Amino acid sequence: MTRLTAEFWVKAYLARLRLQGIPAFVTAHGDDTAGTVLVKLNTLDGQARAYQRSFDLMTGARAWVVLSEGAETLVDAAIARQRKSDPDLWVIEVEDRDGRHLLDEPGLSD
Repeated sequence: MTRLTAEFWVKAYLARLRLQGIPAFVTAHGDDTAGTVLVKLNTLDGQARAYQRSFDLMTGARAWVVLSEGAETLVDAAIARQRKSDPDLWVIEVEDRDGRHLLDEPGLSD
């Protein structure tokens, strides 16, 4: 199976968010080909959640899991630690008071 490049996935994700009227921004541009993607959901009330892609070695399943959640400053610190250890990391910040991120939708969830 062919794997999408990180840049292609990010552009497609941003387009899907835009179609739903959900603001999102690339706050860290990682490696275009093989960079890992983190999604920060900012609910605009001082709280946030960061999602990362997880891979189950036993089943081969991929899922978005919570890396960090709580006060936005704590989530930002967790993202900064990740970026320090992985300079190829992409970070996308989604801003939505209702907590929508679309990561659970078909095509993004698996």
